[in-house]
Amino acid sequence: MNVSAITVGTWAIGGAGWGDVDRKESVDAIRAMLQNGVNFIDTAPIYGMGYSEEVVAEAIKGIARDSFQIATKVGLCWGMDSEKGWRDNGRVNIYREVDLSLQRLGTDYIDMYLIHWPDGKTPIDETIGALNSLVKIGKIKHFGVSNWDEAMILEGEKTGPISAIQPPYSMVNRSQEALMKFAKDRDIGTMTYGSLGAGILTGTIREVPNWDPRDIRFNFYDFYKEPKFSKVQKLLKAMDKIANERGVPLSQVTINWSTQNPLVDTALLGVRNPREAEENCKALDWMLTDEEIAYLNQAIADNLDF
Repeated sequence: MNVSAITVGTWAIGGAGWGDVDRKESVDAIRAMLQNGVNFIDTAPIYGMGYSEEVVAEAIKGIARDSFQIATKVGLCWGMDSEKGWRDNGRVNIYREVDLSLQRLGTDYIDMYLIHWPDGKTPIDETIGALNSLVKIGKIKHFGVSNWDEAMILEGEKTGPISAIQPPYSMVNRSQEALMKFAKDRDIGTMTYGSLGAGILTGTIREVPNWDPRDIRFNFYDFYKEPKFSKVQKLLKAMDKIANERGVPLSQVTINWSTQNPLVDTALLGVRNPREAEENCKALDWMLTDEEIAYLNQAIADNLDF
């Protein structure tokens, strides 16, 4: 797969747990990313219980299908009669979900199909075997895994070729660097999520936000709570130096730190509107120097514990 250095991330576009999200702005944001050189869109059924995939479908309508690629996921389930979702990476569920995703996305095939999370019960050979069969019949072109560890990937490779992993990775979360190096050594692609730290690495949030306590950013990430929040703020002040010298938004410093890392093939960036989309894409018009990267890495080491 020949993918752009950044990918349209659509978790927030799904709306659920991310505050107010406007559908038209979301559609326009995705289109703006595509118009500015991005050729990869990442989504998942669980983002808004199908809503995100439907927004993606609206955004790509009328655009040549071979001009972009789509990644979506499988294995996180929900139901009207269940208060909590569940995980299912079994063959039957994979066959069920892929057809639903194809229908919502309005496409004949998915370029990258990812197992969203381990389910702790399905034999890995069953999961990978089901994905292999979807490749053979043309419903998906490639498959990968998200949130899997090395042992699971090695086990999966006994049944079929895992093309990509999707780990969390950013200045405020470097916990998966060893896994990313492992993947690179095996010629497995890396598509990293949380690249902007769920917004904290854009520099627009300098005080602990007064969001709904159920907001995903409070509960999925650890850097919106003390003591890490204050440590991140010290990092942002160090990043401000480069942003001010360059005359660029802080988000572009963040994006370049990720995309210039050889461990990262493509970095997922969430967008809510065309302005954010265009700002993100302009980050690729320039590059950090080796000295600036070293300065940022030292600031990370000085302020965060990894």
